[in-house]
Amino acid sequence: MTADWQHVTLGDLCSLVSGQHIDAKDYNTTGEGVGYLTGPSDFGSESPVISKWTEHPKVLAHKGDILITVKGSGVGKINLLGADSVAISRQLMAVRVSRANPRFVHALLLAKFDHFQSLSTGAAIPGISRDQVLGLQIVLPPIEEQTRIMAILDEAFDGIATAKANAEKNLQNAFELFHSYSTGIFEGAAKNCSHKTIDKISINLDSKRIPITKGDRKTGVYPYYGASGIVDYVADYIFDGDSLLISEDGANLLARSSPIAFPASGRYWVNNHAHILKFDHMATQKFVEFYLESIPLDAYITGAAQPKLNQKALNSIPIPIPDSIDAQTEVVNCLEVMSDQCNRLKVACQRRLATLEELKKSLLHQAFTGQL
Repeated sequence: MTADWQHVTLGDLCSLVSGQHIDAKDYNTTGEGVGYLTGPSDFGSESPVISKWTEHPKVLAHKGDILITVKGSGVGKINLLGADSVAISRQLMAVRVSRANPRFVHALLLAKFDHFQSLSTGAAIPGISRDQVLGLQIVLPPIEEQTRIMAILDEAFDGIATAKANAEKNLQNAFELFHSYSTGIFEGAAKNCSHKTIDKISINLDSKRIPITKGDRKTGVYPYYGASGIVDYVADYIFDGDSLLISEDGANLLARSSPIAFPASGRYWVNNHAHILKFDHMATQKFVEFYLESIPLDAYITGAAQPKLNQKALNSIPIPIPDSIDAQTEVVNCLEVMSDQCNRLKVACQRRLATLEELKKSLLHQAFTGQL
């Protein structure tokens, strides 16, 4: 940091406008009035993602204001408002910069997310106060230096954004590549073998499941499985050996953001949110796992608010599986080779995304300590 940088508080540079709650009866989803932002889920990279409007705004944020989340799990998340005026809820405050480059202050606050998170209090609804925001201690360079720093950051962040977009595209390509490959494999299998429903090739052990509420669980070494995999480790087990677990309920049955079919082995406990299937051969189990992950299950799922795949529906799913264990093994081996290759690509993409995010944090740190 050079001698002409000043130690100031955010309150020396800005005013802070607190948002206010608007009752549901006073906002709409039909585009009438001004946009109404209720929290960080409405933030966009360039402009807010508006899904609610109001003809009765209470507090307005204006173009160039920096929105900061002061209540809820997103405390500290910020957004530079690049749109016209919007109404803001009490989950947000608008930082209105008067004595600095607003984009410089926005970049500075981006680097302070962890700081605001550490200040938040309240178990049910975390929050930070006006005084904590306005009292943020910062070092401020002259306006010309602020402009120079932002020019460097803009160029660097554009490059990082491009690299992240490429990595995210490669990550999506890895998912699509495996899905396309597995779909082709199973379409070929469907032409050369008969379909069997799941109840004809497995034993359902759902009746042996026992749920335990979190307060009644004793901590131990045995995995405790739920609808999306391991949710805890407990002191006892009810299953021993290999099985395939299938999500019974939850939004992920439709969203498919994580596997709905996953293996369990050794000793473990399963609650009543996952079906448990036992197979005579591991090749059959793996075949069914790959197949269920490759197809949509919407036709077998009931319930809009709480999607559910009940046992009767699960048992009715037809599987295009060869009779021969050797033929099943051959299909599984092909899928595992491709899965391993795609997983390596996914890991490489995820590491690159993490590295780019760390690079961005490092540049921000250098920018606001006079090292850029």
